[in-house]
Amino acid sequence: MSQVFSLLLDNLLGEREHFNRIWFASDQVTPPTFSYQVNFPRLELVISGEYPNQIENADKSISEVTLFAGDALYVPPNSWNKPNWETDCSVLSLLFGKRQLGLSLVGKAKAQPNFYDVQKHSIQTRTGHAIDHILSALNSLGKEPVQSPMDSHLLHALLSYSQQMLLAPEAGRRNRVEDLYQGICIYIQENFHRDISRESIASRFSITPNHLSRLFRQQGHMRMADYITWVRVDRAKFMLKRYDFRLSEVATRCGFQDVNYFYRVFKAKTGLTPSEYRGSNYAQSS
Repeated sequence: MSQVFSLLLDNLLGEREHFNRIWFASDQVTPPTFSYQVNFPRLELVISGEYPNQIENADKSISEVTLFAGDALYVPPNSWNKPNWETDCSVLSLLFGKRQLGLSLVGKAKAQPNFYDVQKHSIQTRTGHAIDHILSALNSLGKEPVQSPMDSHLLHALLSYSQQMLLAPEAGRRNRVEDLYQGICIYIQENFHRDISRESIASRFSITPNHLSRLFRQQGHMRMADYITWVRVDRAKFMLKRYDFRLSEVATRCGFQDVNYFYRVFKAKTGLTPSEYRGSNYAQSS
């Protein structure tokens, strides 16, 4: 799988001296329901077709934009975008987690309910290296009024560095089991707001549910169900601090379909009810 993404990045770097257009997502306005919003940077590259999205404008309004082949969307940490998957398109996503780089290639056909091509891969991220500074520069650049041509240079550097990590010697990388585990963790962090389960995640990664549970027992520090809950509660804490959502909406946006269950889980994990947490000094200072 690493070779698939390595070749794809190689083609992108070799065929395109510059991006047609680079969009930056932001986080100054309340994101629409079911937006993609995670606490690590993301880069989305349109390989083919049209990729409509809702993103935030510089004037803090929300607009519909359409990305075409050769366009890129950079999403800084906790910024958001809301894609519309109702067109023919193929999109490569790079997700820069704290400990891993996740790569995802999805293809979607118009009028079809499901993706027809889904490929995922994960590798260990180098920390304390140039990639940290490249991402930091992109995060800062997204807030500036003039972004070109620095944005194109930085994105090329980011893709080149990602390509280097894919080509790193096997001795410096984790085994396939740990790569799979980290890839699933990234998937959960990206889809915490959806109705995900052991069965749906196992199907997405072409493994059995029992294998998935065993993977978390061997590689993680908690059961998979507990990890999903931890991610959802962590995002609920962020939303309670950042937005004036009603508590029922916080619950829904974090993947809790029953608001009473959300209350019980949140208090069990934090020692406070959602309302108490929102009004606490901890929420205001963290």
